[in-house]
Amino acid sequence: MHQDATVESSATARGAVAIIANRRSELLLHLRDDLPGIAWPDHWSVLGGGCDPGEDPRTAIVRELDEEAGLAVDDLIELFEIRDEHGSGQLITFFAAFWDGDETTLPLAEGVKLQFFAPEDLEIRTIPPFIRDGINRYLAARLA
Repeated sequence: MHQDATVESSATARGAVAIIANRRSELLLHLRDDLPGIAWPDHWSVLGGGCDPGEDPRTAIVRELDEEAGLAVDDLIELFEIRDEHGSGQLITFFAAFWDGDETTLPLAEGVKLQFFAPEDLEIRTIPPFIRDGINRYLAARLA
């Protein structure tokens, strides 16, 4: 994730993440590095990061997907916003997209691993609370 400082000085700091599903309805998660100074070290999360100054969330998520995993998707749908109260403090815009490739072939530039998981397998993963909330909202809307 770009701009990973644990504490943001601006109340308007923004970020963007993407919930990416495949044809089996599995979700792509990213195991974050276990490094001091980053938000949510050693947690499973979705791809994304902070917006650069003057950058809107849609532009940021397109950039982050490319930077972190060499991933390009055409069908980004903006979902909702959630504040990362216990990590970066950023207001995070969640997007959804479909990608049905082999995640092991992606050129991972940040973090430890990318892996698709069935929604029922997420309960045992260590996931930041705001990401878990976003995934649960996404899944509830998808099932409605």
